[in-house]
This record gives sequence, C-alpha cells and structure tokens, in this order.
Amino acid sequence: MDDVVKTSNIKKSSHEQITATPKPVIQRPSRAEAEAAARVLISWAGDDPDREGLLDTPKRFVKAYESLFSGYEKDPIEELERIFEEVQGYKDMVLVRDIPFYSHCEHHLVPIIGKAHIGYYPSEGVVGLSKLARVVDIFARRMQTQEAMTAQIAGAILEALKPRGLAVLIEAEHMCMAMRGVQKQGVSTVTSQFTGVFKDEPAEQVRFFTQLRGIQ
Repeated sequence: MDDVVKTSNIKKSSHEQITATPKPVIQRPSRAEAEAAARVLISWAGDDPDREGLLDTPKRFVKAYESLFSGYEKDPIEELERIFEEVQGYKDMVLVRDIPFYSHCEHHLVPIIGKAHIGYYPSEGVVGLSKLARVVDIFARRMQTQEAMTAQIAGAILEALKPRGLAVLIEAEHMCMAMRGVQKQGVSTVTSQFTGVFKDEPAEQVRFFTQLRGIQ
C-alpha cells in the first residue's frame, strides 16, 4: 500500500494544557562513583560488599539501572514523528490496550507494575501502533508517579498527533504499598486522562471503556 507518510512539525496544542514533561538536565556522576554509592548502600543495609556473593553486585546494580531508567536517554516525541496520513479515510477510534509496563516510584524507588490503554480519534493521521507502546516505555523507565506518567503520555501524543480525542488509562500495582508501609498486596490504582471528544462527549468515554473491556 502506498501510504502517505509525513514527519510531524510538532506544535503544542492551543486548546489543551497537557504537555509532555521534558527530561531533566543534570550532571551525571561517573560509573565508578555510581558503583561506589552502591557499595555504600550494601554496607548500610548491613551486609559486606566484599564477600563473594556481593563482590560484583555494584557493577551489576549500575548496569541494571541503565536499563531500568533508560527513558531519560530517549525522546518520546521523536518516536511519534512518522505519521501516516493515507489510511483510506479511517476516522474512527484507534485503541491499543493492555500495554504492559514497569516503572519505579519516585518516592521509594520500588517497582510500579501495570498496563496502559490508549485510544484516540485520528485528525492529521495515525502513528505506528508499536510507537504508542514505546512512548509508554520511555516515560515508565523514569522515576515516576502514576499521575504524572499518565499526563506525560497524553501530552506527548497530543503534541505529535493532534487527535480529535485522546483517552489514556493506566492501572497499576505499587510495590511501595505492597512491600512496605501498609503492605497491602493486589491493590490496583487507576488514573486516566481524557481530551477532545472523550472529554466533551460522555458517550465516547462509555464506548472507550466498553471496547477496553472487550464487550461488543
């Protein structure tokens, strides 16, 4: 199929106040400094960083952090630049549901595990479905709150696609609540962001939730 593809000229929406939070600019310490910090934490926890089982843990810890927080090195807007304009006149809802993700609570640095669901009505075109999952991953692989992550995903999609309506819903379990504090396992937190027709027309929200749950 000869699709018309364009690179979006990103402009912030004039009618929505949701924006994608830019990644912070900081002076990063060296790898050696990071590994030294990991040794301190091991000692503070009450173990010996020089014993056999922990000897290489600081290196593995820092390497794991590079993966877990790789979202700081990526730009979500770049993932959404390639927009397909020729979609045979399709103007109905596009829904990508059950996008799995893991993140880390910025308050305690313990995991957040959940799923994201994204629905939108095309305006200027559509984006590759995998790109929406990549945007979720980019924001998830940062130190987060679920509320901020929901708004950031919505902001990036709004800037890039300018859809007639956008729905972002995230449901997740927070290990800071399951593993510490009140220690309640299995508790799910749900956050959502609606814009355009999803915000203005209640019937569209109903349709979104109906399709989300797989009810025909």
